[in-house]
Amino acid sequence: MIRMSLIHTRQIRSLIARTLGVGALAFVPLANADIFMRVDENGVVNLTNVPSEPGFERILTEPVERIAARNEPSQEPLNGKGRARYGEAIAAAAQQHGVSGALLHAVIEAESNYNSNAVSPKGAVGLMQLMPTTARQYGVTDSRDPVANIAAGARYLKDLLAMFNNDLTMAVAAYNAGPQSVIRNGNAVPPYRETLRYVPKVLSLYQRNQTLIR
Repeated sequence: MIRMSLIHTRQIRSLIARTLGVGALAFVPLANADIFMRVDENGVVNLTNVPSEPGFERILTEPVERIAARNEPSQEPLNGKGRARYGEAIAAAAQQHGVSGALLHAVIEAESNYNSNAVSPKGAVGLMQLMPTTARQYGVTDSRDPVANIAAGARYLKDLLAMFNNDLTMAVAAYNAGPQSVIRNGNAVPPYRETLRYVPKVLSLYQRNQTLIR
């Protein structure tokens, strides 16, 4: 059973709980509003749903379904073509490796938005943005091959979930920042700006996907 945890920083947990107006597992349900983050010069993370000062970045967006119901433009549009194009390969990898298809879709959407040719500035490649060392670890010779990329990403997520005792938040953080970064930070989400944006985005997409993907 996959469990989700909050970012294990007391200040961030408190801020999220106050912002969303809910309790300790507030990160799991869909958010009630956009959440913005700013890291100040002292490294303190500030979260709010009503940014009143410059420097805040949106890290969590209100669910697409709710925004669409209000006929407002979506900040996180569903990539229907990508979802359909790679849906079969994602479902096969999910079944073969025992990883949630909803999670694979969430990671792919966050990493590449279903672009199999995507290459990051750091050298991550393909749908699940495999780093060269990760690709070699799982026997991938062409990270642009969607089937091989998805299968390796699924195996990597499965291994990360096992490493962090099925804690989805920690596994997602490790997928972004590397497992050693999570371990060095006391099995908590590392306080990197990119990772602090990435984790809530993937968890939000995963939660949404659970209602779309069976």
